[in-house]
Amino acid sequence: MVKKTMQVQKINSKKTAQAMMKNKPVSLKYSTEIISNIKGKRVDKSLAWLQRIINEEEFLPLRKYNKKIGHKKGASKGFTKIGRYPKRCLTAFVELLESVQANADYKGLDSENLLITHMFASQGFQRASYQSQGRISGKRRQNKSTHLEIVVMEAK
Repeated sequence: MVKKTMQVQKINSKKTAQAMMKNKPVSLKYSTEIISNIKGKRVDKSLAWLQRIINEEEFLPLRKYNKKIGHKKGASKGFTKIGRYPKRCLTAFVELLESVQANADYKGLDSENLLITHMFASQGFQRASYQSQGRISGKRRQNKSTHLEIVVMEAK
């Protein structure tokens, strides 16, 4: 389905900025894990944390979707040692955070002093593709996508 509105409705539009990405080809599971780690934090610190994971200096701690995933060496982060480095999802979130920073700057808010108040990920459109299997049967695969949205406000 096409996403048209934000999940959160009651926001003060003069003190907040928002951004949305529709049908982004990233994992919904990794998106929810990233959201649970950066919701309520400042945008600049979240961007730095995401860049450290992209550079593989830290790992994304997986607390909900962590079945059959190995531990990482070193100290635990986010109360767990289970983690991965989902680079496609992380670059999409960096793009989303930079977009909301630009929107806040356009509205006249202090883009260096932003706090993430709302983040949400939902299932997007699924595209079908076919993998050739041999002479007789083929395999139908689903290419999944995710809707991402964010609302930030100026920290006091």
